[in-house]
Amino acid sequence: MENKKQHNSVMMAVAAFILVVIIVGAIGFFTIGNDKEVIQGQIEVEEYRVSTKVPSRILRFCVSEGDYVNAGDTLVILDAPEVEAKAEQAQGAIDAAEAMSAMAQAGARKEQIRGAFELWQQAKAGLEIAEKSYQRVQRLFDEGVVSEQKRDEAYAAFKAYEAQEQAAKSQYDMAMNGARNEEKAAAKGQVKAYEGKMQEVKAYKKETVQVAQMAGEVSTIYPKVGELIGAGSPIMTISIMDDLWGTFNIREDQLQGMKKGDTFKAFVPAFSKDITMKVTSIKDQGSYATWKATKSNGQYDMKTFEVKARPTEKFDGLRPGMSVVKK
Repeated sequence: MENKKQHNSVMMAVAAFILVVIIVGAIGFFTIGNDKEVIQGQIEVEEYRVSTKVPSRILRFCVSEGDYVNAGDTLVILDAPEVEAKAEQAQGAIDAAEAMSAMAQAGARKEQIRGAFELWQQAKAGLEIAEKSYQRVQRLFDEGVVSEQKRDEAYAAFKAYEAQEQAAKSQYDMAMNGARNEEKAAAKGQVKAYEGKMQEVKAYKKETVQVAQMAGEVSTIYPKVGELIGAGSPIMTISIMDDLWGTFNIREDQLQGMKKGDTFKAFVPAFSKDITMKVTSIKDQGSYATWKATKSNGQYDMKTFEVKARPTEKFDGLRPGMSVVKK
């Protein structure tokens, strides 16, 4: 009788163990094995960088990071003394060319001839100084005291003054000999050339005041006030907040026939709300983003695709960097 009771207890224990195993297996099959993979993306924004065409120094910022700006708003004031100097040089060249053109058209008077001679003598004096400076720098370069760049700069200045001297000499000769029709036309052309140079300088001068090309939010300002920046160096980045989208990296077996133009629901954790998004592009991320099979039982490598989708309606508060989960 006692043995029979022990046998029944053992059988009941075994049955209970088997039942527990079955229950655990069922839970694992219906829960763990069937968990849906989460596809999480991130909100991104279209941006453009503000930069200048001329080397300059940051004089004053008119905006701060986080400010919203409209097209045409002033962003930063730059200081470029070289542009001002070039403007004065260009204006001086225009004045001289116009005077020479007038002289060619009307015929030279004694005062004009004397003026042309003085300009020539001035150019000659400048040439002599530039030549001596170049020769001095050349000797220092030969001795290894100055760099090749300094020597080249001195040589360039010398050749520039040499060209100016030749131009002044030809203007003086023209005043002495009287201008031919071809010379008169050339004088007019010289005026137009310098006027074109002035327009170029004005364009560079305009670059010292940078304005917003499109409305957006100032996301990043790179230099500080007083710092020097080179031509083309970024000054700040403007985020176009009206142009937001979400980027998702989805394995190809999770695409489920998704194509451009499809819509889907997405959850925004920052607001605990769902939004509707429309697929705008699907792009292969290349071999570097290939998921490799770890077993040899019929699995195969699968690529990852970058899926971009935009909200179908404007969602206030949505910002770049926020997470978004595909449902």
